[in-house]
Amino acid sequence: MNTNMNPLAPRSGERVASAASRVRGASAASRVRGAFALACLSFAAYAQEPEQGPAANPEDLKPRPAEMAPLAARTLLLGIAAAGDHIVAIGDRGIVVTSPDGTTWTQVQTPVHVTLTALSFADANSGWAVGHDSAILHTADGGKTWALQNYAPVDHKPLLSVLALDGQRALATGAYGMFLATSDGGAHWAAVNAPTMLDDGLHLNAVIKLNDGTLFIAGETGLLGVSSDGKDWKRLKLPYDGSLFGALPRGNKGAIVFGLRGNVFTTDDVRAGKWTRVDTQTTQSMFGGTLLPDGGMALVGADGEILLIDAAGGVRKARGPKDTRSLGSGTLSGVMAWKGGVLVAGETGVSQPALK
Repeated sequence: MNTNMNPLAPRSGERVASAASRVRGASAASRVRGAFALACLSFAAYAQEPEQGPAANPEDLKPRPAEMAPLAARTLLLGIAAAGDHIVAIGDRGIVVTSPDGTTWTQVQTPVHVTLTALSFADANSGWAVGHDSAILHTADGGKTWALQNYAPVDHKPLLSVLALDGQRALATGAYGMFLATSDGGAHWAAVNAPTMLDDGLHLNAVIKLNDGTLFIAGETGLLGVSSDGKDWKRLKLPYDGSLFGALPRGNKGAIVFGLRGNVFTTDDVRAGKWTRVDTQTTQSMFGGTLLPDGGMALVGADGEILLIDAAGGVRKARGPKDTRSLGSGTLSGVMAWKGGVLVAGETGVSQPALK
């Protein structure tokens, strides 16, 4: 387990504010006033916390396990994915819940109490989850048990995305250009030397694999990058300089990227540089997406917004569930295809909205 203690100087308030619209932190205030909106803002406070100097209490830097919560599946959940024939969702305070049917959920024990932001499975058993304090968790049994592989709280660098390539290889990206890789199942995680992508210190919000095997990153200020091997990266141009929060493969060489204020772009070939803006008919930021069996896509985001984009590029709106217990907006962050519809994860936990 990596416990690197090198401090990172806080960034400016302006940079942190732009990151706050995507990075999914959690604080006591967020749980009082409505989870997701303030969870985003809590990253600003997280990233600007005073550096932990030499006098920091070593006990405060040790990970502590997540607490078992009776309503874990109804709290702030940020990512959701299939692991074989069951489902795993992750989120606030290190919570991980599993379900065989999308309805009945069981919390499992995890070794950290920090917010988990993303997860990815290589197969029915092997997968990773990442989150705040550079935490990386690994499961070898489909999410039933988790082991901590990386933890560096003093760095103040949350991880935001993870891609499991197979049972041994995975990539993890995050704030301020954090980019890690493993080739031995997570026994060792090492920084990726990719100056083209990292020299600006921008947030790397999403890492995915395209259908032709190309690795693809989307991030802050319209940052895009591709690699054939995960080592040599090429920076791409996008006719948009706002933050991108996610990406999905499209066709053989293409992708769809999405982010702030409903901005969505598609291309048939990421390397060709020809991107088309999608008329989403919304200004809500999009935080998560999934491919659908019919060739379309579902995107989810702020204020419960759900966009269904068909294979031809047509857009149809659907609305997420509203929870009368919540004082927040019902913002959604994760989505996966499920039994002819979708399961969504967000401010009020996991649910299956009716897609009208």
